[in-house]
Amino acid sequence: MTNADPFMAIADPNRRHILEDLRRGAKTVNDLASRLPISRPAVSQHLKALLDAGLVEVTAEGTRRFYSVRRPGFDRMNLWLDQFWS
Repeated sequence: MTNADPFMAIADPNRRHILEDLRRGAKTVNDLASRLPISRPAVSQHLKALLDAGLVEVTAEGTRRFYSVRRPGFDRMNLWLDQFWS
């Protein structure tokens, strides 16, 4: 994981849609692509950006790769946002 800015990663509406899908459970690239009006390679590129920002993680099960939300990435954003309310 690099230290890509998670706020930049979620700026894209397709990435936010991907995160909404992953919030409901782990999914493959094909699962995610079937719900978006973009190609499977484009979904893979968006997932790479989310991985680099630490917002998702990937788990291999046989030949399939499942993507899921990585809570510590969101915890870091929440800590930053919370400073405005305390």
